[in-house]
Amino acid sequence: MNKNTIIGLVLIFGIFIIYSYLNSPSQEQLLQQKRKSDSTWLANQVRRDSTIRANARQRALDAELEKQKVLASGKSLDSMTIMRITMKDELGIFANSAVGKDTSCIIENDHFRLNISSLGGKISRVEMKGYLTWDKKPLILMDKDSLRFGLTFFANNRLINTDRLYFKPYWYNTSNNNKASVKITGNDSVQLAMRVFVASSDTTLDPEKYIEFLYTIKGNEYMLHYQIRFHGMDEVIDPSTKFLVLNWNDNLNQLEKSPRMERMNSTLYYKYFEDKVDYLSETKDEEKYLKNEKIKWVSFKQQFFTSSLIAEDFFSEPRIKTLSLPGIKNYNKSMMAEVGIPFNPKETKEISMRMYFGPNKYYGLKKYKLDLERQIPLGWSFIPMAWINIYAVIPVFTFFGNMGLNYGIIILILTILLKIVLFPIAYKTYKSSAKMRVLKPDIDELNKKFPKKEEAMKKQQATMDLYKKAGVNPMAGCIPMLLQMPILIAMFRFFPSSIELRQQPFLWAQDLSSYDSIWNFPGGFAIPWYGDHVSLFALLMTISSVIYTKINDQAMGSSQQQMPGMKTMMYLMPVMFLFWFNDYSSGLSYYYLLANLITFAQIYIIRGTIDDKKLHAQIEANRKKTVKKSGFQKRLETMAKQSGYPAKRK
Repeated sequence: MNKNTIIGLVLIFGIFIIYSYLNSPSQEQLLQQKRKSDSTWLANQVRRDSTIRANARQRALDAELEKQKVLASGKSLDSMTIMRITMKDELGIFANSAVGKDTSCIIENDHFRLNISSLGGKISRVEMKGYLTWDKKPLILMDKDSLRFGLTFFANNRLINTDRLYFKPYWYNTSNNNKASVKITGNDSVQLAMRVFVASSDTTLDPEKYIEFLYTIKGNEYMLHYQIRFHGMDEVIDPSTKFLVLNWNDNLNQLEKSPRMERMNSTLYYKYFEDKVDYLSETKDEEKYLKNEKIKWVSFKQQFFTSSLIAEDFFSEPRIKTLSLPGIKNYNKSMMAEVGIPFNPKETKEISMRMYFGPNKYYGLKKYKLDLERQIPLGWSFIPMAWINIYAVIPVFTFFGNMGLNYGIIILILTILLKIVLFPIAYKTYKSSAKMRVLKPDIDELNKKFPKKEEAMKKQQATMDLYKKAGVNPMAGCIPMLLQMPILIAMFRFFPSSIELRQQPFLWAQDLSSYDSIWNFPGGFAIPWYGDHVSLFALLMTISSVIYTKINDQAMGSSQQQMPGMKTMMYLMPVMFLFWFNDYSSGLSYYYLLANLITFAQIYIIRGTIDDKKLHAQIEANRKKTVKKSGFQKRLETMAKQSGYPAKRK
């Protein structure tokens, strides 16, 4: 890369940055866009609910007429009676259960604290114990403010959704049903039932007809059992019903330091029944209707935590959707799942499911044998990458992490171990580079001998012949790169999603799973595609990569002179990566920095063991030997002769 090329690239890059900055929206414009986005989102919500609102107004008018009739009869009305009248036309025999007060039962085990709400009988809040958000607040995995979870079915020609009904709590294995909270540990377990009843009259409930949500929770488990039981409901639910519809919608809270990276690592995962695991796009909003398909489970997967709903058998024909929510409260993404549950009113008395609320830890998810660990991006699309993470990275992290070592030290140990394994290949590669360096004078002679472009084939054939006689493989430098690429990509996928690194400090980095910042630009200024801060680990990684490129360029100087464009790209790539890694996991930048530094040490150690004079003598001895031509070399010679014939005829 000559001086003029470097100056030209710098100028082009500078003009590009200035142009992007001048054309970037102002803070006022960003605020307007946010308001527009918020208003559009809210407008869509209103539009989707317009029919319901219209029906509600009509029901309110009908209820007012009913109320006037009751008043005309001389009866007095309290607020509860008025509300029952209002809901009767809409919910029929479930109208009495549409009136109540939202209270919660709390169950706390070793890993989480659950709030189970009387409204909908659902888990309305999940607080993870032992974890905090990036700003040191309680980590709320699920909250009732944005949660919808309920069964939908037809009863008496009305569409019923349990999310709108009030349930009554019943604690199993205890005579005290007035408990507000229970705490369990270890192997202990607790069962809480939430029941919604059918009305037997305008003011009373029928104790023999109800739907029960039964939660069974163990003290030392992230997984809980969830059962839906039907008692006396065979004549209530529409007899033609073949499926119940379970609706699960939630807006996921921002939990991590970088909302952009969290969105890029959060999406909806699902497993086909007795088949592979799949997921919606992480980088864009997506919606799917899996018609005639069955799934085993569905998960709202965030960067480091997961909420999963698992069928005992399967869910049918799911509708799933993700939607990014930047700038709307503290939400990161909205996720929706609507699944069918096979059901027969006369025969089905119980539906069993499981729920998982917890961290994305490989061994913790794998033990359930449900392929839940496939939600962790280990490089499943290219199995060698997954093997590197499963059989090398995760065991090292787990073993030394259990010893209490700082994860900055563990990454150093991991890097050293990988470099030791690859050292024999690195040694052969450097030796091949040294041979090419020794052959540089001979290569220069060939360049002088064949200076014309039309002699390029002859020069190439002569160069290959020289390499063959000298026992040099010009492609040897590509071998370690090919072997290291799966490792580099495996780390690239794993580090940003490794919960082991979450909020682990090292040196100036406060969180190895997120970016490290030694300086934030003032006044909200941000460089396009770079960000509003300076990551020191990313900067050091870039500098070390440029130095490594320079060292490698010197070692492979003769061949690189033939590819100036490739040479320029080699120097430009580390600078381009800086823009990506500035907002990425600092642990990953730290690993790449260590890998480069250890490579420098290896190069100087190997260089001290290789004598250029002895190597030159060995090459000369090889050149004097008779070397059998390969089929490829023979084809090159044939092509060279054929290209030379026209010139001879002239």
